[in-house]
Parts: sequence; structure tokens; C-alpha cells
Amino acid sequence: MEPHPVMRVAIGAGGAKILDWPGLATYVAEAERLGVDAVWTAEAWAHDALTPLGFIAAHTERIRLMTNVVQIGARSPAMLAMSAMTLHSMSGGRFVLGLGTSGPSVMEGWHGVPFRDPLQRTRETVEICRRVAAGEPLEFQGKFYRLPLTEEDGGTGEAALIRTDAPPVSHLPIHLAALGPRNLRLTGEIADGWVGTAFLPETAHVFFDPIREGAAAAGRRFSDIELAVGGYVWFTDDPEFAIEELRLHLALVMGAMGSERRNFYGESYRRQGWGEVVDRVRTLWARGEQDEALEQIPAELVLGTNLVGSPAEVAERLRRYREVGVTTFRATPYGATVSEKLDTLGQFMDVVRQVSAEPVSPTGSRSAEQSVGSGSHVG
Repeated sequence: MEPHPVMRVAIGAGGAKILDWPGLATYVAEAERLGVDAVWTAEAWAHDALTPLGFIAAHTERIRLMTNVVQIGARSPAMLAMSAMTLHSMSGGRFVLGLGTSGPSVMEGWHGVPFRDPLQRTRETVEICRRVAAGEPLEFQGKFYRLPLTEEDGGTGEAALIRTDAPPVSHLPIHLAALGPRNLRLTGEIADGWVGTAFLPETAHVFFDPIREGAAAAGRRFSDIELAVGGYVWFTDDPEFAIEELRLHLALVMGAMGSERRNFYGESYRRQGWGEVVDRVRTLWARGEQDEALEQIPAELVLGTNLVGSPAEVAERLRRYREVGVTTFRATPYGATVSEKLDTLGQFMDVVRQVSAEPVSPTGSRSAEQSVGSGSHVG
């Protein structure tokens, strides 16, 4: 893949304990002023991802509004489409619907939705959302969703064939969060973008090859798919301190996420060559030995998944992302206060503009993709 000429930047907003919503809107508006392209909101089991974007839309003008991600199965596809169309209209077309299946711990524990065949549920959800947004009559016969619902499918026999009364959306952008090969191929087949995590540019092929395969099978161009990954951005002359602080996030992802049987993030790191680290962290975390689990996270893995160091070091690392074809970096700017975060973000935007203005290495894309993540290729 040819590296993208300009790297976009996205930031996160919201979270489990956000109470100062006006302050959050001011932060996003300042990020917009700095040139940030998109803001994304997440949901787990606290605030939802959609509602905050309506509030942010009223305080911004240009920044794209993205969910990262809305949990598939927590709402009906038609309800998702209605919310997406509302935010699309409210924001002047700035909304992007980011979807993900989550996992059995959340879907079955919080929503009471069986976690079965998540890829098929994703495919059906995306298809229904697009049909609703396009203003088509909602007639669909799938494994999970059968519309209108008939008596044979458990309905009363009184269902109507309905189309939305809202103005149709010519194209509703939908991005998918995916980690496993099959879900990545589906992303390439049907999505406008990929919401990536657990990503190192040295092993970009682990993610991009399946996306490319899915796009080719659907007759699509891989270069048309937005590829968004991210991490912390921390400018410091004491990287050792930053590494110690950031180890916790990786240990949580490997040790605490998912169920006892399945951890999609851990498996993603395993496919990139970090399986021994994942096993040690998971074993120690399960024993309650969290401090020992933290010690198992190599410094090079922290540095490989975040942008840490001097401006020159951050720029050099960002070049690797650009060379392998990443189009959007989802930045979490380090700072104890909003002011400090904005200072970090402003400095990072200067680095992004510098890197984006540079000529692209003609060999960087392939050489980076050929480096397999054995734990010795970061830097």
C-alpha cells in the first residue's frame, strides 16, 4: 500500500467518569482549532458513545464525530441507523458510525445478548443500517434479524413494511473495530474504515493483509479504507518514567480484558509475536499478582504502541506508521490537566505537519511490513 500523504489525527472524548461536559466540549473545540480531524467516543458500561457526540456537535464546526465503538447487539440495527442519521443531520454530515462486537463478558453480562457468530451479526447490522439510511423499505431476512417479523419467526403477524421518514443519507460512513483475521477480512469487504488497537507498525501485515484480502474479494480498493490506530503521545526527556506509567494499560489489556477463555486483545498481540508475554501477564494477573504482571511488559512493547520521547523521537516513530499506510492516528495526549493535554496536542500537531510534509520513502511500506513482531524490531 502506498503511504498516505497526510496523517490525520483523532482524539478521544468521554469516559466512565466525565462530569464536566462543558469542559469536555471546550477541549474538543480547542483541538478542532489546532487542526485535529476527528473526535471519538467509546462505550463499555458507563456513558454511551452516541449521546456525547450530540453535545459536542453543538460546540464544534468542522471536526468529524466518530464512535469508537458502539457495541453491536446492544441496540437494534434500525435504532442504530436512526441515531446515526440524527447525528449526521445534527452535525452537518460530520458523523462516522464506528461499530464493534465487544465480547461475551460485556454482551452477555451487561446486555443479555448471546455472543454467537459475531461476524454474521456485524454483517447484518451494517447492511440494515445502510438500507435504513438510504431510505429503502426495511425488508431483510438474516440469521439474527428478520424484518418485517412474521408469525413464523415469533411475531404477531401485524408487522408493517416501513421505511424511514427522515431524509435519506447518500452514504453513511461505517467503520469496524476488528482484531481477528476473519473480522479484518470482513472490514475490508464492507467497511469504510478500520478502528485498530494492539497495533505495532512493524507487524502491520498481521492486520492489513486480511483487510486487503477482504477488499479485493469485494472488488474494492484497499486504499479507500481509512486505517486508524492510536496510542499515548508523551513528550518527555525521561522515557523510563513514561514507560513505567504506561505499562499498566498494556497489562490491563492482556491480563484483565475479556473472559477466562477469550481475550481478543491478547490474541492480537500473540499473532504479532508477543505470545510469551501475554501468557506470563495473564497467568500472574489471574493469581492477583498485578505488580509482577506489570514487570513482564517489555519497554520496547510500550514504546512500540505509543509515541514517547523527544519531538524528534516522536516524529521518527510517526514516520513508521505513515510508511506502512496508517491514515489516522488516534492520539491520547499525556497531561495531568486539560491545559497540559492541549499543550501536548499542539506540539504533536506540529510534528504531524512536519512528517506529512516530508516525501514518502519508496521502500518504507514493504520493509516495515516484512518485520515480524518478535519483540526486537521496535525503534
